[in-house]
Amino acid sequence: MSSPQSFKRVNRESTAGLITRQLREAIMYGRLRPGAQLSEAILAAEFGVSRGPLREATQRLVQEGLVRAEPNRGLFVKELDEHEIRDLYAARIAIETAAGRTIIRKGQQQAVAELRTAYEAMQRAAEEGALAQLSDADLRFHEVLVGGAGSARLQRMHQTLMVETRMCLTALQGTYRDPEDQVAEHQRIAEAIAAGDSESLVEAIEEHMQEALDRLVPGSRSAGTATTV
Repeated sequence: MSSPQSFKRVNRESTAGLITRQLREAIMYGRLRPGAQLSEAILAAEFGVSRGPLREATQRLVQEGLVRAEPNRGLFVKELDEHEIRDLYAARIAIETAAGRTIIRKGQQQAVAELRTAYEAMQRAAEEGALAQLSDADLRFHEVLVGGAGSARLQRMHQTLMVETRMCLTALQGTYRDPEDQVAEHQRIAEAIAAGDSESLVEAIEEHMQEALDRLVPGSRSAGTATTV
């Protein structure tokens, strides 16, 4: 394993959940790179805990699909191949479309207001050229969208997908993307929900996901596998 990742030490009374959260965030933001091996001994020493809670934390990440266990080799941060990236975005289309349709069906105006606030935060970040804040606001928009449906199950499924999405965004750092286009795509989604237009909602979400796939997996649009649920 590479050099220490500057994790915060936790006391002996802390739960494995605190360790899980820090490891998950390190994977999300690329501090633990895809393919990196996780050493229980090194991590336990860095966190200042015994191997018991550390092992419990890593097993949670295995269950979430963020870490893979290889017999006789150990634990490794998941690497997303082209098939998994397409599958990730297909799953996001399904979940986010379902969430948007639910908001429309229930007429949840509070969710609509929160979505508008979320894309306005993206707009401010874009105008200021604050690309890191824009990326965070982008993910926040999608969390608000799914949260607005009021479904705990959709939120649980979406949480892991968004960790993997952040991994993809980290891989895309340095690639060109017009911030105004990025904001406009999210505005289309929010306004389709506000208008109660399910057809436009589906179109906006699929096009938004396809744009990301075009950068992550060249040729994905011609493959035609990511824009249908």
